[in-house]
Amino acid sequence: MAHEHKLEIFRGRWKFKSNTEKIWGVLAFLTFITVVEVVLGIYKPDVFMHTWMDPLEGGFFATIGNIILSPIVYMKPLNLIFIVLTIIKAYYIAWDFMHLRDETGSMRKMIVWTAVFLICYLMFILLQEGGYVFNVYNGEDALIKHNF
Repeated sequence: MAHEHKLEIFRGRWKFKSNTEKIWGVLAFLTFITVVEVVLGIYKPDVFMHTWMDPLEGGFFATIGNIILSPIVYMKPLNLIFIVLTIIKAYYIAWDFMHLRDETGSMRKMIVWTAVFLICYLMFILLQEGGYVFNVYNGEDALIKHNF
């Protein structure tokens, strides 16, 4: 039996009269986020191009702190903004366009938490491998001395 789709977004703060209006509203929101991403990508403000803090130095706890903080604090804020905006866009695409909002709670959790885990794992691997490749090419004892 068919049921009505929920016609609000932002946890009920923005309500629509029809499903078509809701689709256009979500599309406008996603377009706005994409425009913000493109503008930030083109202009790259200097405020967002420097890391928030330097890596901690010395000892076991500094190493643990660097491992925990490296995916967030030691990256450029512009990269973090891109990651957050991309996750927001993916959330609204799945939640509204793929009607995940209308599924049962366990189905939503199964889909969302699997995706969240895989995205976090992918970000961890990309950051770790990117740092390794950077050190191989540009580190103090770089293994590769020629430029491709």
